[in-house]
Amino acid sequence: MCVRPFRSTQENACANARGRLGLAGVGASGSSPAPRFGASWKALRFSVEMLRVVSWNINGIRRPLQGVCEEPSNCTAMAMGRVLDKLDADIVCLQETKVTRDVLTEPLAIIEGYNSYFSFSRNRSGYSGVATFCKDSATPVAAEEGLSGLLATHNGDVGCYGNMDEFTQEELRALDSEGRALLTQHKIRTSEGKEKTLTLINVYCPHADPGKPERLAFKMRFYRLLQTRAEALLAAGSHVIILGDLNTAHRPIDHWDAVNLECFEDDPGRKWMDSLLSNPGCQAESHVGPFIDSYRCFQPKQEGAFTCWSVVSGARPLNYGCRLDYVLGDRTLVIDTFQASFLLPEVMGSDHCPVGAVLSVSSVPAKQCPPLCTRFLPEFAGTQLKILRFLVRLEQDPVFRQSALQLSDQTQVQMRQNKARVRSARPRPSQAGSSRGQKNLRSYFQPSSSHPQASPNLELPSLGMTPKTQEEEVMAKVVEEQAKASEAKDEKELRTSFWKSVLGGPSPMPLCGGHGEPCVMRTVKKPGPNLGRHFYMCARPRGPPTDPASRCNFFLWSRPS
Repeated sequence: MCVRPFRSTQENACANARGRLGLAGVGASGSSPAPRFGASWKALRFSVEMLRVVSWNINGIRRPLQGVCEEPSNCTAMAMGRVLDKLDADIVCLQETKVTRDVLTEPLAIIEGYNSYFSFSRNRSGYSGVATFCKDSATPVAAEEGLSGLLATHNGDVGCYGNMDEFTQEELRALDSEGRALLTQHKIRTSEGKEKTLTLINVYCPHADPGKPERLAFKMRFYRLLQTRAEALLAAGSHVIILGDLNTAHRPIDHWDAVNLECFEDDPGRKWMDSLLSNPGCQAESHVGPFIDSYRCFQPKQEGAFTCWSVVSGARPLNYGCRLDYVLGDRTLVIDTFQASFLLPEVMGSDHCPVGAVLSVSSVPAKQCPPLCTRFLPEFAGTQLKILRFLVRLEQDPVFRQSALQLSDQTQVQMRQNKARVRSARPRPSQAGSSRGQKNLRSYFQPSSSHPQASPNLELPSLGMTPKTQEEEVMAKVVEEQAKASEAKDEKELRTSFWKSVLGGPSPMPLCGGHGEPCVMRTVKKPGPNLGRHFYMCARPRGPPTDPASRCNFFLWSRPS
């Protein structure tokens, strides 16, 4: 059975927090929940003794972000700073950065006022990847890439790996090879003045492709490794927050079409989340997991609270999505310190929106950043040679000067003699020319001094005509060429007009049956007998079937051309 005192404490803590924020009525369904989410975030910014954490699947850290950069051409250099300013959090965890170390640039990695940490995919470029940005006031005491410990450097790592005997070394390497996990460990001070340890696990969990069963197995093993590491940290006395894109909509309320999904409750990912999380309404002790879904703690019945929408179907305007992004905290931490958990659907720029939480603790920053900090990478620490290094004159190069000083006197004398010999062999410029022997530009437009100047009335022996006659000939040729070009243009326009009258242009789009509006053409990309075929469908965005503004079910195959 459930532990009743825990249920009462948890529910009272969440209810008290909602009351302080003026959100006591929040929980009823609503079609436009975004303003309330934003309100809960802004309402807590008055307090200094708060730690704000935000997670966002950014879907590519290098591309311009809508609503963040007013000048897309300048966005690469300034986007990251503006993103962090907009999110206004002490710790920002990003997923799906799609960047590898070889293409990571300094403007994205080194942001004034923050220290950053990256985990890269080792297998593919432009794939996966996570990053954590901490304000200098929340500098971690340790940081580590990966969950298995195989990527640990044994210098400034988080540690606490638990029993991983169920995994092979090859499996652990594979699970950590895609850059899906990053840990930062912080010192925090509670309102009672007690210092504690808090470990943030920034994760981008794998997606289970229905056409690739091996990816479902990979996803479940990643979940298992994540849980093993998190529970080991809890056992060692650290508070733990798991935040990021878990790539699973936990309950039917978290998915727009859960009622039509076959075996929704039997999905392996949802069963894993059931074992990980505490369920206040459960009646079995086995369902009391070590973590709490912080958003559902504060918004237990809020419908339409989604964090991801399909870009292909244009589902975001009608809020036709699912909740894949979470802030999970261990039970004691959530009950004692969480003041709010929120979504920010109004923040654009990705197919996901940011999520976050506010804790009633203050951060105790470390005196120096852990070795994993991006600013310590050689390419950003000033030890990498810049391209200008290769363009400096050797005489100004300190390395060259040092080498020259090491040459023997005899060698240097020989070098000076060689230089003098080369100078003496150079041709001397004429007195009439410039000091460098280069002809003046005007000399190319004047008669040569070695030939007598031609009289204006003298016929040119090579052409047999006067300059005036030659000019008239050139003008006649120019007029003739212009006439030919005009005739060619008229002929092309005549041909174009003829074929337009014959073909009549492309056929008009058919009208959809639900709205009587022009359709859009799509192409089948799923492998099978219809691969590559074109079809027509309603052009409106995908949405709830009951919403008349959403896409209708019209479908029509295109006739083969």
